[in-house]
Amino acid sequence: MDFNLSEQEKMVQRTAREFALKSVLPRATDIDHRGEFPVDLAEEMGRLGFRGLPYPEQYGGIGAGYTSYALAMEQISGASMTVGAIMAINTVPEEALLCFGSEEQKRGFLFPLAKGNKLACIAFTEAETGSDPAAITTTARWSDNTYIITGQKHFVALAPAANLALLFAKDDTKRLSAFILDTSSPGFVLREPCPTMGLKGLGTSVIYLDEVVVPPENLLGEKGKGFDVLLTAISLGRLGVAVEGVGVAQAALELSLDYAQQHKARGKPIAQMPTIQWILAEMASRIEAGRWLAYQTAFLRNQGEDIRKESAIAKLFCSQMAVEVTRLGMQVHGSYGCMESLPIERLYRDAKISEIYVGVSEMQRAIIAAYLLE
Repeated sequence: MDFNLSEQEKMVQRTAREFALKSVLPRATDIDHRGEFPVDLAEEMGRLGFRGLPYPEQYGGIGAGYTSYALAMEQISGASMTVGAIMAINTVPEEALLCFGSEEQKRGFLFPLAKGNKLACIAFTEAETGSDPAAITTTARWSDNTYIITGQKHFVALAPAANLALLFAKDDTKRLSAFILDTSSPGFVLREPCPTMGLKGLGTSVIYLDEVVVPPENLLGEKGKGFDVLLTAISLGRLGVAVEGVGVAQAALELSLDYAQQHKARGKPIAQMPTIQWILAEMASRIEAGRWLAYQTAFLRNQGEDIRKESAIAKLFCSQMAVEVTRLGMQVHGSYGCMESLPIERLYRDAKISEIYVGVSEMQRAIIAAYLLE
C-alpha cells in the first residue's frame, strides 16, 4: 500500500474538511436534538461530488477512488456521524449497481445517484431476521410479466428522503433476489420512525410494501442470487462504518486535547497530569491503528479486490475502537462529559451505534472466523 496520498486525494480531503467545518459542524447538535433528516446537507454533498466519489465519470461519479471516499468520509463523520452515514448508506446501492447492474441500470439508476441528483436506501432487515437472509419473509411474486412485492422492512435509514431503494425479497424459487425500487411506487409506504440513541436525523424508519409492482428490468443481478449482491455491496457499507468510527474517534480526541489544555485543576491545565496524558496517548494509538486498517481496506477495493473479510475486520475493530475512544474522551471531560451540552456525549452515543448497524459485532466475528477456517 502506498501511504503517500495523491494530489487528487489531498484535494478531496481538504474539500471535505472545509465542508465539514463550515456546513456540517455548526448543524451537528441541532440535527441530534431535533432528529430531522438534513436534506440540505445531503443535497450539498451531492453538488460537491461526495456521493459519487469512487465511481466512474461515465456513470455520474468523480472517479476519485475508494481511498478518496474514505478520506472524505472521515472528515464529514468527525463533524456529524449522521451526515457521514448518509453518504455511506447511499454508496451501498451504488456499489451493488456498479458490480451487478446492466448497462441500462447503471445509466438509469447509478448515474443519478452518483451525480447527487437522487438518493437511495437499503431495505433488507425485517422484524425477526437480523442479518439472516434465510429468515426474510418479504416476497416477490411473478405475475403478468412483472414482480409484485409484499412485506415489511425495518430500520431503513434515509427512507424519508430516498428516491430509490435496494430491496431484497424471496422470489418464487424461495431464494433471495435483489431489486431496485422507485420509492414513489404505489404500495411503498413509509410508516413509523425508529428512534435510536445515536445517529439521530438519519430518517431510520419502518417500510410497508403493499403489492408494489416492480418491472422485470429492475431485477438486479441474476434471479435468486440476491445474497451475492448483498455480500458484495454490504462490504462497502462495513468499510463506511469503519471510517465513520475513525472520524468520530478523531473528533473525540481533538475535543479532549482542547479540554485538557484549557481546563485547570489546582491552578494547572489537567493536560499536565500523567493520568490524562496516558488517556490521550491511548486514544491516539487506537485511532491510528483503526485509521490504517480502514485505509488499507479502501486501498484494496481500489485495486479491484474483494473486501468481504477485510471490511468485516475493519468494521469490528473500528467500531469497538470508536466506543472505547469516545468513552475515554468522556473520562477526560469528567462530569462535563455526561452533559448533553457538550459534543463528546453525542459522539459516544453515535459511536455505540457503529457496533450495531450494518451488522452487529458478533456477525463480523462470524464472518472473519469463517474465512479463517476455510
